[in-house]
Amino acid sequence: MSDLLANIPEFSVAELAGAVKKTLEGAFGRVRVRGEITEFKAYASGHQYFALKDESAKIRAIIWKGSVPRVGLKAENGVEVIATGRITSYPERSEYQLIVERLEYAGAGALLARIEALKVKLAAEGLFERKRPLPMLPAVIGVITSAQGAVLQDIKTTIARRFPRPILLWPVAVQGEGAAAGIAAAINGFSALPAGGAIPRPDVLIVARGGGSLEDLMAFNDEQVVRAAAACAIPLISAVGHETDTTLIDFASDRRAPTPTAAAEMAIPARLELLADLAQKAARLSGALARATTRAHLLLDRAGARLPDLPAILGAARQRLDDRGERLGLALPNFFTRRRAGLERMAGRLMHPRELLGHGRNAVALLEQRLGAPLPGRLRESRLRLENLAARLDAVSYAAVLARGFALVTNARGAPVSSAAQVAPGAALSIKFADGDVAVKAAARSAQLDLGL
Repeated sequence: MSDLLANIPEFSVAELAGAVKKTLEGAFGRVRVRGEITEFKAYASGHQYFALKDESAKIRAIIWKGSVPRVGLKAENGVEVIATGRITSYPERSEYQLIVERLEYAGAGALLARIEALKVKLAAEGLFERKRPLPMLPAVIGVITSAQGAVLQDIKTTIARRFPRPILLWPVAVQGEGAAAGIAAAINGFSALPAGGAIPRPDVLIVARGGGSLEDLMAFNDEQVVRAAAACAIPLISAVGHETDTTLIDFASDRRAPTPTAAAEMAIPARLELLADLAQKAARLSGALARATTRAHLLLDRAGARLPDLPAILGAARQRLDDRGERLGLALPNFFTRRRAGLERMAGRLMHPRELLGHGRNAVALLEQRLGAPLPGRLRESRLRLENLAARLDAVSYAAVLARGFALVTNARGAPVSSAAQVAPGAALSIKFADGDVAVKAAARSAQLDLGL
């Protein structure tokens, strides 16, 4: 037994780990492993670490920093992929692992599930709601597609046939590594062009490619492409694949065309159809104008029939004007003649002042005769009688009585006080003399007065 054990070679841990590493790398070389990504983690160094698992096993995997841009798709937890790479081991942990060089979605089911999940996410953000109208006749049409495919030629031919317009091409790769980033950059680049700049800004964009498998069209299902289409400031038409193909950019664009040719037809109207439509509208406008003119003439004729004979009315007015003018010419001399005759009649009735004075004297003499005495004597007699009556009236007035030494006592209201019983003690009184008034106050005894002097 000891001899048998002595024949077994002895390895150090490092030697054994190295031997296992060489055996794994030599036996398997490049392999393709199908599994679901889990435990994904991207380090600051740029390397990505994750694990691939299925129902019963799990293997570690690494994507080195330099391989990340070329790996084909973005590694995420929960995505079922086919990883292509080399089997190796990590001696420090005695683990074997897969150095990934390329990732692919594992079948159409996984792709569709991923697309549907992204669709639900972007729809919840409202990226599919904006739908703007396309310009009727764009001055410049921007096209984002491959420069080598038949798609560009179909678009050029259709636009030249319908209504020739300048085409501004932004060539991009429509599938493979970097396709999604290139398409998104093209959309953002067109959108950022200033109006009136050195490079003309398109009025409408067409994003197009021909048909292909689901994997071929995955660039147009990429999140950055969909977001660029939704944020584009220029109306955008998507024409990706055949009529039955649907990608997420179709939901974010303003219009979806089943084919690139249909997109060109949607972007530009047919010149002949525009001319025919313009001619039809011009004919309809001319007909409507002619009908409106005819209708206006009929209305004018009917209105004219209801109006009176204007020439006859004008002739009668002219005749009345002539008659009034002639009568006016005669009326002024006749007026002056009548006024002159009236003045002459009034002048005949007027008398000379001397004659009027004589008539007055005669009237005075006749009045004196009727009165029986000359008027001045009668006036003197009347004046003397009036003076006697005035003297008698002055003699009996209270002012004359005051002048003889009497006084008039009045209360605060100005009423005469005729007895001492009417005066209350302390009452204010006024005594009126011939030469003025004196204010007094009644003493405590009603029979005595306090003159307050």
